[in-house]
Amino acid sequence: MYKAKVNVTLRPSILDPKGKATHHALQNLGLDEVEQVRIGKFIELDVNANDEESARAVVEAACSKLLANEVMEDFEIELE
Repeated sequence: MYKAKVNVTLRPSILDPKGKATHHALQNLGLDEVEQVRIGKFIELDVNANDEESARAVVEAACSKLLANEVMEDFEIELE
């Protein structure tokens, strides 16, 4: 059994309205030191696979097919 931790983030060229709104709210709270905010997703998956290579292939397929929009988002996978 493998635990996959996936971070999905917007590509740098994509506008992030949630990040912009959060940045504005932080400035309103007096946290002017924060210069930029980008919002992403964190996903954990338990994968039943015989080896790390097979587990990674399953997680990459899940990301490509459902968890991430590859036109707008990038993803990073960490397996334990």
